[in-house]
Amino acid sequence: MREPLSGVQITKVAKRYGSERALAGVTLELASRSMCALLGHNGAGKTTLLGILSTLVRPNDGKVIYRAGTAEVTGIAVRREIGMLAHASLCYGELTARENLELFAKLYELDPGRAAIDAVLDRVGLEPRARDRASRTYSRGMVQRLALARALLTAPSLLLLDEPFTGLDRGGALALGTELGKLRDGGAIVVVVTHDLEAIAGRTDHVAILRRGQLVFEERGSYDYERLKDVYHQHAN
Repeated sequence: MREPLSGVQITKVAKRYGSERALAGVTLELASRSMCALLGHNGAGKTTLLGILSTLVRPNDGKVIYRAGTAEVTGIAVRREIGMLAHASLCYGELTARENLELFAKLYELDPGRAAIDAVLDRVGLEPRARDRASRTYSRGMVQRLALARALLTAPSLLLLDEPFTGLDRGGALALGTELGKLRDGGAIVVVVTHDLEAIAGRTDHVAILRRGQLVFEERGSYDYERLKDVYHQHAN
């Protein structure tokens, strides 16, 4: 039986692309049952840090330690616990929503069945009549919902989301924010990169702000929309 991740320790992580510095010695700790809003302007290093946390990008310096309980977890055991929504949907346009999720499940050696696939599509609000249509016919918001379903399908204990509210209407964005809060309350570590502060207000309990590759602010606590806006404008600029 899988043991979910209980924490992630990021220590002095640095990343360069040629002469360009993307991250400069970032140290950050993520705990289970928390939602971290990773904020900053474009180019601050947020997507690079998500890539490193996902194990898809290797840092030049520093390290990331994943723990289940008190034990360190590495390799495939870590990757099985990670769900990620990137800028690219990673969905196949010629396949239906159900077929996309069935294919993704096979990559993880899972056989969730139609009921479980429909359940995760219900969670992200992809309407039933669209589920057996080729996803290339979907609107931007529908593709985003399918990509979210893919990220949630394996019940990850570390969920990494890069602008998850893109393409969603206001109701959909707020509903997704509620869903992320439920995942946090269920024990997951949720990391959200977003400019939509309203959608995560009242749900995030950990804020980290990057500026030019450096961590310039970190705090845990309760954040309503006004508090989030104040912290962001004070430290991101």
